[in-house]
Amino acid sequence: MSFTLPTLPYAIGALAERGMCQETLELHHGKHHQTYVTALNGLVEKNDALKGKSLEELVKLSAGKEDLTPVFNNAGQHWNHSFFWESLSPEGGVIPPQLERKLVEDFGGVDQFKAQFKAAALGQFGSGWAWLVLGKDGKLKVTKSPNAGTPIASGEGKPLLVLDVWEHAYYVDFRNRRPDFTDNFLNKLANYEFAAANLK
Repeated sequence: MSFTLPTLPYAIGALAERGMCQETLELHHGKHHQTYVTALNGLVEKNDALKGKSLEELVKLSAGKEDLTPVFNNAGQHWNHSFFWESLSPEGGVIPPQLERKLVEDFGGVDQFKAQFKAAALGQFGSGWAWLVLGKDGKLKVTKSPNAGTPIASGEGKPLLVLDVWEHAYYVDFRNRRPDFTDNFLNKLANYEFAAANLK
C-alpha cells in the first residue's frame, strides 16, 4: 500500500481571511507534509513486515521501538498532519451546542477550555502538538505531544481536535508569535464541528 498526501478539505486560499495564508498551506501541506509521506513510503518499501499495514497500524507498531524510530516519525507526522487539516475550517471558531455542553461539563466553561488548550500549546517546548481528546473515563481533556507524538500511540484518549505548534505551521503568518497563532486557531480556525463529530 502506498500512502498519498490527502487533498485539503477546502481551497488552498480559503483560510487566508481567517489568519492562515495560501503560502503557509503551500509550504506546510505541499512541502512539509509531502516530505513525510514520501519518506514513509520509502521506509515501508524496504521492510516487508510493514507492507500492507494501515497508517494507524504503523504508528502504533513503531511507537517506542528504537529500530523503527524513522517509521514512527514519518507515520506519526503523516497521521497528525492529516488530522490537523481536518481541524481547520474557513467557518472555524463556532462551537456547536453539543460540544459546548461537554466543554462546560468537563472544563467548567469554554473560556476555561481555551485557557487550558493555550497553555498546552505554549507549554510544548520546541516542536509538537496540542490536542483535545476524549479520555478513557469519558471526559474531555487537553494534552500535548512532542515531535511526531500522538494520542493514538500514547493511549491518552481519542483525538478530537489538534493544533500543530511546529514553527513552520505559523511563521509566515505570525512569525514567532505562537500565543497569537494559538488564539487565532481557537477563535477563528478551529473546526469544532469536526471535533463534535469525533466526539460522537
